[in-house]
Amino acid sequence: MTEKILYEIVDGVGVITLNRPEVHNAMDDEASHRYKEILDAALDDDAVRAVLLCGAGKSFCSGRDTRVLGHRARDESDYHFVLRHQQGRLKVMDSPKPFIAALKGAVIGGGCELALSCDIRVASTDLRMALPEIHYGILPDTGGTQIMTTLIGPSRTKYMVMTGERIDAATALDWGAVDFVVPPEELDARAMAIARSIAAKPPICLAMAKTMIDQPHAGAVRNGIAQELLAQTALFKTEDYAEARAAIREKRTPVYRGR
Repeated sequence: MTEKILYEIVDGVGVITLNRPEVHNAMDDEASHRYKEILDAALDDDAVRAVLLCGAGKSFCSGRDTRVLGHRARDESDYHFVLRHQQGRLKVMDSPKPFIAALKGAVIGGGCELALSCDIRVASTDLRMALPEIHYGILPDTGGTQIMTTLIGPSRTKYMVMTGERIDAATALDWGAVDFVVPPEELDARAMAIARSIAAKPPICLAMAKTMIDQPHAGAVRNGIAQELLAQTALFKTEDYAEARAAIREKRTPVYRGR
């Protein structure tokens, strides 16, 4: 069976590659579990000075696999399901190691939030970024409403969250959702060059720099993520969420009733 997440260390850079290209690297429970294992390994390894997140194939990550939408592999509550995924995002944000994301194609939903948790985002010109959870009767729940607001401001974040519309690479760069845009054939080399450059710097300096730069927003972001947890737990119980899932299965337009 093909590994759903790949991992290697190159010049002090832990390279984590999402490897489900046939579904634009959508994350199912197995892939999420394997990602957590590899993430923990990278964070615990002193040989890894920086981490680069990539996606195999045409996309970075299209979010949670819609075929398992609403499924709880551990038979856990909605609250604990969301909390567990939030803890994964916070682990990246709180890590003293810098994270760089190489973004291409679909960067959607949870995939977008994974990218937002990183410190630097390099995108290719074919980027399509979105927070489309509203189409499913829910909202972003692993930092999307909070981190995106610190990057692009409240009005633009409201547009993305309330419409679920995608933005292209030029818009993402102009708004500040990504830091660099390059042609697709240059993406891997540019992202790796940045990661290598950072990995070569003093680790303590990197850790302190990340802490100091994140400090002005750290408390507000974490408070907001806690609110995402409560909101999403409630939304999972609404009739509109059930209607959205049914409409997806039945390939029809949902009819929302505000219940």
